[in-house]
Amino acid sequence: MANVFSRRSVMTLFSPPLCPMSHAVRFVLFEKAIVSEIEYYDPDNPPEELLELNPTGTSPTLVERDLVLYDSRIIMEYLDERFPHPPLHQMDPVSRANARMLIKRIDQDWYPLSAEITESGDKKSSKAKKQLRDSLVAANPIFGDRPFFMSEEFSLIDCAIAPLLWRLPSLGVDISTPNNAITHYAQRIFNRPGFKSSLSDAEKELAEPTK
Repeated sequence: MANVFSRRSVMTLFSPPLCPMSHAVRFVLFEKAIVSEIEYYDPDNPPEELLELNPTGTSPTLVERDLVLYDSRIIMEYLDERFPHPPLHQMDPVSRANARMLIKRIDQDWYPLSAEITESGDKKSSKAKKQLRDSLVAANPIFGDRPFFMSEEFSLIDCAIAPLLWRLPSLGVDISTPNNAITHYAQRIFNRPGFKSSLSDAEKELAEPTK
């Protein structure tokens, strides 16, 4: 293991090019301008070095010296604490706890439906598409209430939700509404330099941001 670590002189993120959880971590890296290397790999054929670092094969995997992390949300929290400026979490414990709960809800309610759509055929995924669309549209007032998701400031919540919204057109999920609050929110996030830089070449081809 020591030999593996010694080959890494800077922080490295191992990331499949189309993994939304990896995308969220890349968004944090670029938003905070953290000096790092991103190693893209085929999740069906992970490199031997990665399996040495993370035998579970889950993605993404972050390596910094003798530290190895492989849960996207833990990595995002670590990066925000390790590089505190600009902060992506509010400072008071109540706000931080609420943000963590919101991200947990996003992971439990929306990402499983996205994965089901990706893994199923068009006919089998129609129910999941409707459920995801209905759930997002139901949250439309939240998207339109503040500049960012339930916050006046950009946060880790936005980093968590942005990869999902970016993938909706390629999933065949139309979130247009009469006032287009979700679309306007998504466009604000997609226009951030950090988000644009976070996109892999494969992700750039998924869809153009909704105008």
